[in-house]
Amino acid sequence: MSDPRAFILSQTRLRPVPLVPEIVLHVADESVPLWQKTEQELGAQGLAPPYWAFAWAGGQALARYVLDHADLVRGARVLDLAAGSGLVGIAAAKAGAAPVMAAEVDAFAEAAISLNAEANAVYLDVVIADLLDQPAPPGRRYDVVLIGDLFYERDTARRALAFAHRHAATGTQVIIGDPGRAYLPRERLVKLAAYAVPVTRELEDQDIKCTSVWRLAL
Repeated sequence: MSDPRAFILSQTRLRPVPLVPEIVLHVADESVPLWQKTEQELGAQGLAPPYWAFAWAGGQALARYVLDHADLVRGARVLDLAAGSGLVGIAAAKAGAAPVMAAEVDAFAEAAISLNAEANAVYLDVVIADLLDQPAPPGRRYDVVLIGDLFYERDTARRALAFAHRHAATGTQVIIGDPGRAYLPRERLVKLAAYAVPVTRELEDQDIKCTSVWRLAL
């Protein structure tokens, strides 16, 4: 694989996030061509979509909420789980959280998140690992776990909810942004806010997604 940073810079454009214009991201115009180029770059087939190249509805709503409620994360240890572009973690850092860890599994995500953090003059610790099956530590590791748009697939949603409960049991606040994905466990959540999020038909079935922010209730 060539330089991931150079690849991302060549395939994306730096743009403000529609619902969070205070933040800019390196985003792609179309998902399928980028997906194909990513597979060519890595010499692999069947890769996951390039989630890092877009501002997803759940992440936009969660980032907006964090910036508008900075007391939630100011001075806190924050995990941006399944960070994608790093949008939510960047919002947390801008709101005064430190340290902020962005966790992803995509091979390009580390470079994408780092580029986006640099573009917004913040610092994130990036870890490329699947954390979902890790046991919670004996004590609280994070003050806040932020989860944007992760409940789109049954098994991933099940694992994410179990991860969230393990950390909530140590005293961690878990805050979720979601545009009504099929496997969101609404019965275990408390709604905090709702937003009309501008999105692209490249990603969604409509131009505006009604997206909510939730707190996990034990």
